[in-house]
Amino acid sequence: MMELRGNRAARAAFEAAARGGQLHHAWLFAGAPGIGKASYAREAAHALLARAAGNGSGDRTRSLIVAGSHPDFRVLERLPKDGKADGDLARSITIAQVRALQPLFATTPSLGPRRVVLIDAVDDLERSGANALLKNLEEPPAGTIFLLISQAPGRLLPTIRSRCRLLRFEPLGRDDMLAALGDALPEASDAEREALVRAGAGSPGRALRFAGLELGKIDAALASIARGGDRGNGERVRLMRALSLKAAQPRYEAFLDRVPTFLAEQAPYRAGEALRTALDAYQDARDIAASARALSLDPGGTVFELAGVVARLAR
Repeated sequence: MMELRGNRAARAAFEAAARGGQLHHAWLFAGAPGIGKASYAREAAHALLARAAGNGSGDRTRSLIVAGSHPDFRVLERLPKDGKADGDLARSITIAQVRALQPLFATTPSLGPRRVVLIDAVDDLERSGANALLKNLEEPPAGTIFLLISQAPGRLLPTIRSRCRLLRFEPLGRDDMLAALGDALPEASDAEREALVRAGAGSPGRALRFAGLELGKIDAALASIARGGDRGNGERVRLMRALSLKAAQPRYEAFLDRVPTFLAEQAPYRAGEALRTALDAYQDARDIAASARALSLDPGGTVFELAGVVARLAR
């Protein structure tokens, strides 16, 4: 198991509450995707259940959780549409999944005085499921701790937020990002990890989506366009040809994600009109990338247009 990185203050706050004996029954772990909220929630569940069961080393508790057979631990998450493990996921966590918890709540925990329900992510609950969950948060079953993962807590029902103790998780700093990527990609070069740190914007999960896609070459091309403006369109054409092939689809998807963050990285080094240009370019790039995905726009044309947005920085 990889070591958890970053957010030491948030983790320490939860662990102090757990040791204090008066642990709130519902916690909302909030923050950007891919920064370790769900990974920490599983570790927290393991620690809570091992302590409740008097399982000193926690080995038995961990083996039961990993096997999906711990009687006092439940995870609600989106399920595959067709029931196959590698299938597309459903759009939401359904009310049926929430209701399936009710027989569990009608009994006492099996291996100790505590059970844990992890919902990853509570943002994915359909409206009726959110209302069903709210009833459990308002009248919590004895011994039950709810750990709710959220990328957008502001969109949740206010009544759900009000029943939870909020714990904010922040994007990781550079050193923690490098350490996390070193754990996950021990064979990667220093240059590749540096490129992934920039693309990840504080999220190891986001950075790992770009692994193996030669992001350093994309970054080098974008930097060249930003410096010189690519007046002859040579860089734009090369990018268009390299990323519009069907086999290049993963790199094209990475390009759509990378261009807006590349532009955002330029803003702190600019002022006045140059800053406004960078901010406008960032917003335009976000809009173009979103439209390209929603409307399945031609990859070649989209790459050329986005590279043109980057070229504005050279004005």
